[in-house]
Amino acid sequence: MEIGFYDDSFIDINSKVIPIQERGHQFGDGVYEVIRVYNGKPFLMDDHLTRLKSSCDAILLEMPYTKEEIIEIVNEGLKRSNIPNAEVYMQVTRGAASRFHGFPDVSPLFSMTIKNARIVNEEMKRNGITVLTLEDERWANCYIKSLNLLPNVLAKQTAISKGHYEAILVKNNVITEGSSSNIFAIKDGVLHTTPATKAILHGVTRKAVINIAHALNIPVVEKNMSTDFLQSSDEAFITSTSVEILPIAVFDEQPLPKNRPMTQMLQKEFTKLIEQM
Repeated sequence: MEIGFYDDSFIDINSKVIPIQERGHQFGDGVYEVIRVYNGKPFLMDDHLTRLKSSCDAILLEMPYTKEEIIEIVNEGLKRSNIPNAEVYMQVTRGAASRFHGFPDVSPLFSMTIKNARIVNEEMKRNGITVLTLEDERWANCYIKSLNLLPNVLAKQTAISKGHYEAILVKNNVITEGSSSNIFAIKDGVLHTTPATKAILHGVTRKAVINIAHALNIPVVEKNMSTDFLQSSDEAFITSTSVEILPIAVFDEQPLPKNRPMTQMLQKEFTKLIEQM
């Protein structure tokens, strides 16, 4: 059963509970996280909650619960929902108050939903996706997992409307990341990815893939990449909590090699990491 949590209570996921003057609703004044659950076990939850705290700190927002308290809420929610393979979405906002741009003197609000996980089919994991590049029009602090996602939404929809799975964002001729993913390329046995600056989200799955590569003695280079570099790469893939590791088959109408030994190796080891929980 898909369920929700809002302001200290578990609720029906379809309940109308958000106050009209909630600052997350009116200003996007908040942050969020998405945690994947496999066989009833949250995956890399500590990393996600550490990033949630960092995002709160970055926008001067106090966490309404400790990390330990959030873990208890998540575990209780999973028990109530009885969904073994789930997505836990949580957000923290600055609270509900009369509309004013300055910070109000109110308590922050925590909300959460637990729903069935979106599953990427095996054919897509094997054969890959098509992507196109778009201008990165987001703000400068994309390392904050902010609720302000309109540029991401517009980029994703543009990609979908043109028959692609993902939009790869480019700023000043440099690839930043996908509209809802991080990006990697493999060239001559070296794994390349955009450096974790303020310009991209510091993905939890991205970090896990880098750690796996180090364990496999695969060289990792974090540097800016051009579209030409991606188009000439031996392999490329995107990562996120919901898609895990998803190979790119076509980049801006340019087919990439179908043989993807390193991507397949990383996918296999990532699956092992999940199974070892």
